[in-house]
Amino acid sequence: MKRQEAKKRIEKLKKVIDHHRYLYHVLDREEISDAALDSLKHELQRLEQQFPELITRDSPTQRVGGEPLKEFNKVKHSLPMLSIEDIFSEEELEDWEDYLRRLLAPHQNLGEGLEYFVELKIDGFAVSLLYKKGVFTIGSTRGDGKTGEDVTQNLKTIESIPLKIENCKLKIPDLYEVRGEVYMEKKDFEKFSSAYSNPRNLAAGSIRQLDPKLAASRPLKFLAYDILTDTGQTVHSEEHRILPKLGFKADPGRICRNLSDIINFKREIEKKRDKLPYQIDGIVINVNDNAVFKKLGVAGKSPRGARALKFSPKQATTRISDIKVQVGRTGAITPVAILEPVEVGGTTITRATLHNEDEIKRLGVKMGDTVIVERAGDVNPSIAGVLLKLRSGKEKEFHFPKSCPRCGRDLIRPAGEAIWRCPNSDCPARKRENLYHFTSKKSFDIEGLGPKIIDQLVDENLISQAPDIFQLKEGDLLPLERFAERKAENLIRAIEKSKKITLSKFIFALGIRHVGEETAMDLAEYFGGVKKIKKASKEELEKIPDVGPKVSESIYNWFQKKQNLEVVDDLVKSGMEILPPPKIGKKLEGKTFALTGSLKTMTRDEAKEKIRLLGGNVAESASKQTDYLIVGENPGSKLGQAKKLGVRVIYEKEFLDLLK
Repeated sequence: MKRQEAKKRIEKLKKVIDHHRYLYHVLDREEISDAALDSLKHELQRLEQQFPELITRDSPTQRVGGEPLKEFNKVKHSLPMLSIEDIFSEEELEDWEDYLRRLLAPHQNLGEGLEYFVELKIDGFAVSLLYKKGVFTIGSTRGDGKTGEDVTQNLKTIESIPLKIENCKLKIPDLYEVRGEVYMEKKDFEKFSSAYSNPRNLAAGSIRQLDPKLAASRPLKFLAYDILTDTGQTVHSEEHRILPKLGFKADPGRICRNLSDIINFKREIEKKRDKLPYQIDGIVINVNDNAVFKKLGVAGKSPRGARALKFSPKQATTRISDIKVQVGRTGAITPVAILEPVEVGGTTITRATLHNEDEIKRLGVKMGDTVIVERAGDVNPSIAGVLLKLRSGKEKEFHFPKSCPRCGRDLIRPAGEAIWRCPNSDCPARKRENLYHFTSKKSFDIEGLGPKIIDQLVDENLISQAPDIFQLKEGDLLPLERFAERKAENLIRAIEKSKKITLSKFIFALGIRHVGEETAMDLAEYFGGVKKIKKASKEELEKIPDVGPKVSESIYNWFQKKQNLEVVDDLVKSGMEILPPPKIGKKLEGKTFALTGSLKTMTRDEAKEKIRLLGGNVAESASKQTDYLIVGENPGSKLGQAKKLGVRVIYEKEFLDLLK
């Protein structure tokens, strides 16, 4: 990016970030997620590092918090309550350590053998507690970093804040200052149906109320992370050992001798994250030696000797470089945003679905826009919103095509549907997508036969439809590029192995429109064989629960086409062994389950199969008819929806107990 372009981008970023920081820090509400705001701040920080001459005093990177509210008395902090600079990757962690070593190089080898203290970054509301002769006297918010609000009476309602430091063998000086976070546990937050979007905002809103009775009515807690008063502790880890003796809850943290220790700690905590009683969004890394920490000093709004290593967010911001359309196996035309690479949910994302033409209009998205990208669990990345205030004027409208980009046939949009479709069943793109679907994990699950190999086989005219796959021989594959003898042998073996398949997977693999995994299971259980399904009338199909007129018509029409019947017959003739539906237990009979997030002990497909084998039903989304929502790591929007509907939420351990 050129300097002039960077300058314009920086100015727009500053305005947008300031707007959202004001909402967050002063009004205790938000229009975009913390993760999206962090992503914008990170972009600004990188641009300022690239063009340091463009850093100004009013930049959000040079600020700490919001302005103090007018209603409260003001409290001047003895030392500024600084913010900690965020980093998001191992590479940035390494850069930070290199930066510290360069700073410490002139100071008698202080940079050698750096030791760190690492603790959880709890998503709470920072406050300072001042004790005079052991008695809690003044409690204040961060405010603008130098001056905060006096919220003493509200803080006194929190049981985990001691009103007096006593029964302590440590010598307590006349003035003693402790800093930490006010927070609310996740289970308590779930009981509140309020305007607050997360526990942090609810905690902040409770403390910044003029009536202490409101704060007292909410189950707030306090976690201490720092002692400002010098009582002889030489390392930060010692403060965390002292705090519980003074009567404060503190994260025990961990001493890390090197960056590998830090990374291992982060990964360990990420696995436990969902089981913690409170929300965390990363870990805080401090140079453990207090003298070294002090020597490093402050840069802008944050201490040089500390960094917050954030977990991979579920949302991030990036820009759309282009919008293209994909043709699906049923002819569905799906617009896809081509993105500047961004990490979301632990994965680098370069594409995100825009779903359909109506969604593009609803979002008002253009090529070149800065957008919020989200990804939850196994769900494909999507665009959650457009940041209109970051537009430069160079953005371009996207015009939805009127004809198929592959075969040229005019697209159709059936009445009442949001999706444009290519009606040509012989469309090359549709045929390819059908082959991808047929060989996928939920269908025939042919190991080694992914989209790239299918493309190669189609381009070499070795296959054009599903039955052709089962006619392949090693000799057909060996002349192909990158197909050594062992690879060819393994693929033929995998194809032979896949011929043994359950009836429900066979039906699902055919790619009939409106027939997902659940409907395929229902068809298999009701008819017990392919021959009966082929001969079924619309009326008979509608006797199956959850199969309405639209689905029955789609199934009936599919089996009326001669070319589809030939495909089924050719598959059966290739030596297919189609297994009947397994016997089903009754333990979960009548119960409907939905799933969100990733499970540790099994895949989501395995979990669904276990539910079905015990007589339960699986729904793709949470509704009033859902009995349980099973929640794994990194859950998606289903969790919030389930809570609104009063659906019972269970976690993996409870689910495993149900299966016993």
